[in-house]
Amino acid sequence: MWGVVVRMVKMLLVLLLLLLTLLSGASPQKPRQIIVKAGEMVVLECPRHIGYNHGETKLVWTSYTRQEMYMTTDVSSVEQVPMGVFVLGRSLVILSASVNHQGNYSCSLGNASSQFWFRLTVYTAQSREYDKRTKHPVTCYTNESCKMHCPDVNIPAANILNITNNGFIWHKEGESLPKSSYFSSVEMTDHGVYTCTRSYLYRGQMYNMTFTVELDVKQKEPERTAVITSPHDSDVFDVDLGSTVVIDCKAVLYSDFDEIFWLSEGSFVENNSSFLFFYNFTRNKHTEETKMTASLVFKIVLEEDLLKNYTCKLESISQGPSFVTITLAQRARPSYMSLAVGIISIVVVMTVTLVFYVKFKIEITLFLRDTLGCQRSSADGKRYDAFLLYYKSDTDAGLNDCDRKHLESVLEELYGYSLCLYDRDVLPGKAEAEAVLDCIEQSRTVLVVPSSPDSGPGSGLLTAIHAALVERQTRLIFIRTERMKVSTSGSLPEALQLLSKAGDCVTWKGLSSTQPSSSFFKKLCYYLPAPQCEEKLRLLPQKIQDVTS
Repeated sequence: MWGVVVRMVKMLLVLLLLLLTLLSGASPQKPRQIIVKAGEMVVLECPRHIGYNHGETKLVWTSYTRQEMYMTTDVSSVEQVPMGVFVLGRSLVILSASVNHQGNYSCSLGNASSQFWFRLTVYTAQSREYDKRTKHPVTCYTNESCKMHCPDVNIPAANILNITNNGFIWHKEGESLPKSSYFSSVEMTDHGVYTCTRSYLYRGQMYNMTFTVELDVKQKEPERTAVITSPHDSDVFDVDLGSTVVIDCKAVLYSDFDEIFWLSEGSFVENNSSFLFFYNFTRNKHTEETKMTASLVFKIVLEEDLLKNYTCKLESISQGPSFVTITLAQRARPSYMSLAVGIISIVVVMTVTLVFYVKFKIEITLFLRDTLGCQRSSADGKRYDAFLLYYKSDTDAGLNDCDRKHLESVLEELYGYSLCLYDRDVLPGKAEAEAVLDCIEQSRTVLVVPSSPDSGPGSGLLTAIHAALVERQTRLIFIRTERMKVSTSGSLPEALQLLSKAGDCVTWKGLSSTQPSSSFFKKLCYYLPAPQCEEKLRLLPQKIQDVTS
């Protein structure tokens, strides 16, 4: 019952205060907006222009909230703490704000004309509106030192008794470990939202005040200074006497009062095109900068021009002058000695290479065959690599039976050639000329071998198949002996003489040609096509020697 009476008295007093305000003709000023997060401390500081003094009239705080109450400095702190609100000096302290504390507050000396108003808004901890309205922005630039300051908004004054400041702690949003508020060289990765928590101790209990600081890290913009560009890669500019030369010096300017010009031996070069050498300039103005080009022009380069220094000078109101100095030098005549040496070296290398190839072309070709493997397949439809066509020599200069066997064995067993032999691969019953033509048709090469005594169709057959060989353009290889080589050409049959002109010749030199590594077999394999890619049984060289023996 007593509480209802007290509340009604308070309401009457508030109405009376408002009525006095209206009667006096004064109206409350726009209240100062105070924003706080629920559960945190907040302090309302009455301005000094209210005129409060401890020795004079007491300062009166009035709240217009759900808990409508009057508080003065006469109320002891012991009575106020249970309510969580107390007055010390000019400060109204709310230890832990809640929605019940939300509303209007005023401080005065009892005269409505000297009132000062506050509007306290309490947000919940998860309120996005609170974060948006209480965020304090800070901007720093990369590679520079940066210091974040914890806001000192609505905090207890330093002279408030019994409230101890315990400092503050920084945290970055999304990280649990404390952070420092000072960066000796801030980087882009330091960008983000930081929280500063101030702590105060009052009667053995800790109370917090939280503030949010958003750190924006930007790239440091380059200093806006005028820059001059060297007109050449080096200090020496190569020219030809009697020629016309234009040397451009360029600069980027940031003021209409900046300028570049040319000096010769410390004296100004005239901007007059009637002189033998002068300078002119162009300006291209952009949004924030001006590109200027000063061109030093020599109508005719004289020898005396080579002895001077030419300086492009930049003068700017925002910085000291800068210079670029060059000299002219006569261009050196091109030397053809190195070119001649290079051409001679190339010719010598090509000649040596050609001579080496001509001398060793057989060895080189056979080496490449053995190194690269088989170079021919059976896609051409041929069954044999070569057909050995023996004919009886009119003299005793042909290969004997032992030499013929050795020739066949080396080509087949060692080098892997597929041979067509008349006495082995021709089926009986066919006419001799027809059978020989069939073997030729199935072979890539015809190897014509003289024999003594007769072991083949004979030289008469060559006459019979001469036309067919010429028509088919058959590849022919002739084996001759040393005795046949010294004999006259008239000793050979006429058909054989005609065919030998269209084919290649290899000379059999008796015992020296029996070795598989002899020049005879090398040259013979050189003229023969590469063997087909088929696995063949090959005899070792020592076995070939056994056959020979």
